[in-house]
Amino acid sequence: MKESGTAARGVNWRVRLINPVLDKEIRLRMRSPRAMWTLFFYLLAIGLMAFAAIYLTQVLSGSGSSYNPEQSKILFYFLSFAQLGLVAFMAPGLTAGVISGEREKQTLNLLLTTQQSSSTIILSKLVSSLSFMVLIVVSTIPIYAMVFLYGGVSPKQMTLIFLFYLFIMLVLGSFGIFFSTILKKTMMSVISTYGVTLFIFVGTAILYFVMVNVLEDQYRYSTVSPSSTPYAWVGHIMAFNPAVALYSILEPSISDDAFLSSRYGGSGSGAPIALWLEFMIIYTVISSIALWLSVRNLRPRLNRKR
Repeated sequence: MKESGTAARGVNWRVRLINPVLDKEIRLRMRSPRAMWTLFFYLLAIGLMAFAAIYLTQVLSGSGSSYNPEQSKILFYFLSFAQLGLVAFMAPGLTAGVISGEREKQTLNLLLTTQQSSSTIILSKLVSSLSFMVLIVVSTIPIYAMVFLYGGVSPKQMTLIFLFYLFIMLVLGSFGIFFSTILKKTMMSVISTYGVTLFIFVGTAILYFVMVNVLEDQYRYSTVSPSSTPYAWVGHIMAFNPAVALYSILEPSISDDAFLSSRYGGSGSGAPIALWLEFMIIYTVISSIALWLSVRNLRPRLNRKR
């Protein structure tokens, strides 16, 4: 009796955690030949980047067979940013068509007639899409293990980096789900998601440097010489940039540089908040709003009646 009761509780927890939509999506993504080849070529690309970086830092630098911790640190930085770029390239593509694709195949109405709620459908689509991306990122740990052979990097840094990857996947995935819900065509959803991704990576950096130059020219001809930078608030713009947030985990001093705390010869008060922390706060709110709007727009007619 006890064994049957334990088994029943296990089945109930499985039903609660893995609903039919999530179970179907994970099976389709994980068991297809495309998933195997995607994983293979991803590891091949990141592996070739790692060996190319080792070659450039060791052989071309003339260090011979020696390999110092500083070179290991550079390799770790290179792999971290390379993987961030691959995540930013793949995550929107995995989620930008999950709802619009169902609509184009005329299976969305059938999905909506099930007992699954709108939030369950949206979250299941998001988790199933990103589960494959999580598998890919975790599979690169053996490549990162090469860095630990030479030292220079702490396990804490590596853990924070992988947690940051998980967070940026959720952020970009929520954008993809949002555009996939509100736009009828998958192509338009993909273009919109990649457009937003390009803006937060490149557009925010351009906006930051433009604002710094404009405000610096404005205060340069001022008759009053300030003891601190009066336009240090522009550093908050860089908190929207994932690449800068990642770099602030590796080099915390970049937060002070972004807020221009050393301008005009003053020591400054430093950054009011670490860039990576502000980044996570900002995009937690934005991604939550995007998911909430996705849930609301999945059944728009029902919401109007209510």
